[in-house]
Amino acid sequence: MIPAKGQKLKIESSADNLRLVERLIEDVCEIYNVSEDNFGNILIAVTEAVNNAISHGNKNNPAKSVQIGFENMEKKLTFSVSDEGSGFDYNGLPDPTDPKNIDKVNGRGVFLMKHLADKVEFNDNGKEVHLTFELN
Repeated sequence: MIPAKGQKLKIESSADNLRLVERLIEDVCEIYNVSEDNFGNILIAVTEAVNNAISHGNKNNPAKSVQIGFENMEKKLTFSVSDEGSGFDYNGLPDPTDPKNIDKVNGRGVFLMKHLADKVEFNDNGKEVHLTFELN
């Protein structure tokens, strides 16, 4: 079921719940007739944001939750993802394309979000991210 505008999907911090987020994205993109290219960008960016919220924000603590919402504005979809963590320095992240970071397993999520979404905004000390996608 798709949350209505202003409503949020609330999941506990478990990677198993990523399938619920994927389903939400699929449903939203189907309703708003999102192109295949945009769908792929939305799916990757939003699931990265949720995965970061689960693992980094909430430290995989199932007692903490992640909230996912969306808003449809004229020719734009904005997804919001928020966690119950303490936030992070989103401006001080190492560049994952730097040769000294290439072999690191982590550190690509925010980079991917910034390259796949048309606009990325962090709020509340990094505990909330808004990902905006222009629809063609």
